[in-house]
Amino acid sequence: MTTINLKDFYAWYTHNEYIEVSDEVAAELRADKLYELAHQRRITRNKAQYSLDCDDGIEYSACLSEPTPQELLERMEQFYYLWNALNSLPEAQGRRVDACIIEGKSYCEVALEEGVNESAVRRAVERGLENMKKYLKNCL
Repeated sequence: MTTINLKDFYAWYTHNEYIEVSDEVAAELRADKLYELAHQRRITRNKAQYSLDCDDGIEYSACLSEPTPQELLERMEQFYYLWNALNSLPEAQGRRVDACIIEGKSYCEVALEEGVNESAVRRAVERGLENMKKYLKNCL
């Protein structure tokens, strides 16, 4: 039997904790510790560190997490209310809010498509958003 210090092998031990383990277990723990140190040396020598701000997608994939079922239900409910609020608008207002807010078109683009003045589109979108807010306040 060999006595090992758990603090040497496990990072979450903050104080010395000695236990007796079989010789095979102690040999495996030491071999794993040596392998980890050799791996860190290889990474440093080969300059294989990754930067999260180099715009290669690593940061996005590291920060991305799957939504929980509760979040999915909340998103679906929110989408349902927004969809009903948009459908409650008059046709022209709904079309303009959809084009400017959801599709991201500018007021000028929508005005040229519909053959109206830009200020008319701007006012329609503003009024449409106000009407949607009123509708959502009444629903919730």
